[in-house]
Amino acid sequence: MRLLGSWKADPTRVQTSPPTIPIVAQYPKQLYTAGEIQEYTRENHTHRISDAELAAKEHLTFNDLNDLRKAAECHRQVRKHAQRYIQPGMKIMDICNEIENTNRRLIEASGLDAGIAFPTGASLNHCAAHWTPNIGDETVLGIDDVMKIDFGTHVRGIMTDCAFTVAFNPEYDELLRAVKEATETGIRSAGIDARLGEIGADI
Repeated sequence: MRLLGSWKADPTRVQTSPPTIPIVAQYPKQLYTAGEIQEYTRENHTHRISDAELAAKEHLTFNDLNDLRKAAECHRQVRKHAQRYIQPGMKIMDICNEIENTNRRLIEASGLDAGIAFPTGASLNHCAAHWTPNIGDETVLGIDDVMKIDFGTHVRGIMTDCAFTVAFNPEYDELLRAVKEATETGIRSAGIDARLGEIGADI
């Protein structure tokens, strides 16, 4: 799949292809690692990461942060699988079912304790976001389509939500680069006490 980067193997984690080993089995001590960190770099607002009072407002308990990292690790592994799995000519319904079933399997879905956070979005072309196929939908992913996959994983209601763009035609490479750069910019801008208007303007 175009411009999604290469996934580096983690020698400390064992996973099958397609993924079948639950996240808890990969982390016997139930301590989940942090993923990519984007430093907060918004000009004239660096006090937001050093001011003790403002930092305390954003404080998460250890258990909540650990649950978030568990959900994020599941999401990362499902995303990695999806980016290998998705091909032109597949039904969108089959793609969504594969993502959701893999998500449930790896997080060991159990009602409100863990599972998928919301139905998988698979928005095509002019549809920007939040479309998902209904039962019986026969829509097929074409080689010239642009599809936005958006799915989430939750642990005890603490949710990770992430999307990525699928395109096979090199005509869309600049769009894919711009989307990735805008996403990373938004993450860097979303520091403590940041205003939504500032984050949106940066993106």
